[in-house]
Amino acid sequence: MEGTVFAPALEGMKHVKSEDGVMLTKPFLDVCKLILPVIDKFGAAMALVKSDIGGNITRLETKYLSNPTKYNHLYSMVQEEVDAKTAKGSSSCTNGLLWLTRAMDFLVALFRNLIEHQDWAMSQACTDSYSKTLKQWHGWLASSSFTVAMKLAPDRKKFLDVVAGSGDINSDIEKFCTTFSPFLEENHKFLQASVGMDGLKAS
Repeated sequence: MEGTVFAPALEGMKHVKSEDGVMLTKPFLDVCKLILPVIDKFGAAMALVKSDIGGNITRLETKYLSNPTKYNHLYSMVQEEVDAKTAKGSSSCTNGLLWLTRAMDFLVALFRNLIEHQDWAMSQACTDSYSKTLKQWHGWLASSSFTVAMKLAPDRKKFLDVVAGSGDINSDIEKFCTTFSPFLEENHKFLQASVGMDGLKAS
């Protein structure tokens, strides 16, 4: 394959914001979708994360497709739910965006660990990034399921060889983390400011 598994997402991130700096729904969701093939390479260890991310992308995409002009801006669907006082419902798009952003936070932290801690085994990189991101929002059941799943993490070198393709994997991971993190940060800020929801825990 041309370049690394991250190459399509790096290309897609150039289009996430409009010329006037507004986050756009479809390009943001497309970048999240382009990360799914990377998650696939983790195998069973990431099955829970992948299904969670996929479900939230579908929820937001369904809403977007119901009226692409109206929901062209990512935060417009959240604002609509805030105005209708439905944002805090468990099946809301606001909730979907919150958990999608948190799952992406976890992946960014994991990818960072892989390049910053060359001596760490994959399971250590996964566990550390989980404890820094998703763990605080998960209840006991989700947390223990996750801990068990992390034991199935693939060998670090094999994983990096598979995702590297013909590209420079360390450089692409670094670019991905540096470029994607500010989008996630902006999502958190918006969710906190508009809904006060950034601290919502899983039931």
